[in-house]
Amino acid sequence: MPVKQIHLAAHFPGVNNTTVWSDPGSGSQIDFGSFVHLARTAERGKFDFFFLAEGLRLREMKGRIHDLDVAGRPESLTVLSALSGVTARLGLAATVNSTFNEPYEVARRLATLDHLSGGRAAWNVVTSWDAFTGENFRRGGYLAEADRYNRAREFLGTARELWDSWSGGDLVADPASGTFARPDAGAFAHRGPQFDIAGRFNAPRPPQGRPVIIQAGDSAEGREFAAAEADVIFSRHGTLEDGRAFYKDVKSRLAKYGRRPDELKIMPSVTYVLGDTEEDAAERAADIRRAQVTPQGALAYLEGFWGRDLSGYDPDGPLPDVEPDLGEGVSKGRAQFRGDRSETVRRWRALAAERGLTIRELVIEATGRQTFVGTPRSVADQIDEFVRTDAADGFVLVPHLTPTGLDDLVEHVVPLLQEKGVFRADYTGPTLRDHVGLEAP
Repeated sequence: MPVKQIHLAAHFPGVNNTTVWSDPGSGSQIDFGSFVHLARTAERGKFDFFFLAEGLRLREMKGRIHDLDVAGRPESLTVLSALSGVTARLGLAATVNSTFNEPYEVARRLATLDHLSGGRAAWNVVTSWDAFTGENFRRGGYLAEADRYNRAREFLGTARELWDSWSGGDLVADPASGTFARPDAGAFAHRGPQFDIAGRFNAPRPPQGRPVIIQAGDSAEGREFAAAEADVIFSRHGTLEDGRAFYKDVKSRLAKYGRRPDELKIMPSVTYVLGDTEEDAAERAADIRRAQVTPQGALAYLEGFWGRDLSGYDPDGPLPDVEPDLGEGVSKGRAQFRGDRSETVRRWRALAAERGLTIRELVIEATGRQTFVGTPRSVADQIDEFVRTDAADGFVLVPHLTPTGLDDLVEHVVPLLQEKGVFRADYTGPTLRDHVGLEAP
C-alpha cells in the first residue's frame, strides 16, 4: 500500500501575530527581496505552494495602526506575478476577497498569473465580515455570514464560467485565414442574484484549466463551502484529536457533491521551532512566544475583548477587575474580536484564576496555535504522525522571521521527511495541480 504523502506550503509572515519583527534577524516585510528569498527557499524544499495573506484595510487599535499589521504591504497578485519570473515550479497562492471585488476582474488577474507562471496559480477565496473594511469600498457596510458565503459561491462559480468560456482549442492563430480565435471563444453570460454580467472574457483558458482553489474557514458554512468548492482548506486545529475530528467531518461532506476524499487537501496553518535538543527547542519556543506577545501587545489584545483602554493595568499583573464594555470597542478590523466577548472574558477569568496567569501569560496561552517544537528528527516525526493518522494532509508553515525563517526547516527537516519516503524528492510535474495531486478540470 502506498505511503501517504505530505503536502507542505509556506506562508509569508507578517499579517498576524506570529512575526517577531523586532528580532535583529528580521528583515523587511515589504521589500521584494524578502519575498524572493522565502519563495526560493520553499521551492528548494519542493513545497507545493507559497501563500500570501492580505487585508483590505490596516487594523487599528484606539485609532492608531496596530503594531502587528504591515503598512506598505504590496498587493498579493502583483507580488506573485513578479515571483513567477524567479521561480520555476513553486505554486503561487494569493488571497483575494470575494466581498469587495468583481468576478471578471479577479478571474482575469488569476488567469494572467496562471499563464505567466505556466500553471502555478491558486486563489484563497475569502470574505469580509465588517463594516470597517467596507468603508474602503463603494458598497460599504457588511454582509451576514450566510450572505457572505452566498456571494462567495456565486463569485467563484462566475469566475469558473469565465475561465471555462475558452477551451484548449479556441486559439487558432491562422494567418492564412486571418483567424486568431474561434468565433464564440470567451463568450459568456451569467444571470444570478449576486452578479448579472455578459460579454467576452479576454484571457484564454489558463494552463491548469482553472487555478487551484483554497479556502480558510472553520464554521459550518465554511466547511460546507470548502467541501463543495475548494481544493485545499486551511484549519487551525492544534491537537491530534481536534485535527482528526475536523478532518473526518470535512472529508465526510465531500460525497454529497460527488467528490472523493482525496480531492480536498486539509492543511492546517502551523508554526515550528527547532533546537539541538528537546530542551533547547522548548526554551527557544518560550522565548519566541514572549517576543511575539510583548507587554504592550498583550494589553492591546485584551483591550479588543474588554472594549476599554487598559493602559493603566500591569501586563505582568492580574486580569482587569472591570467588566467589558460590549459597545463598539477600541479595536477595528481584527476578526478574532467577533462573537460573544463577555463569554470569552468569563472563560479567561476562570483560566487565569485556575492557573495563576498574568495578563501577558493569558494572552500567550490564548493566542497559541499548533506548533511543532523539538529537534529536526522529532519535528519530522510529529509532522508525519499528523498526516499518517489523518489529522491533516499537510501543513502551511508560518515562520516567525522574515525572510529567513524557513531556512532551517528546509535544510534539516525536509531531508528527514524525504528519507522516510513521505515527501517528494523532486517535483513530478510543472503545475500546482500536479503538486497537490489534482486532475485538471
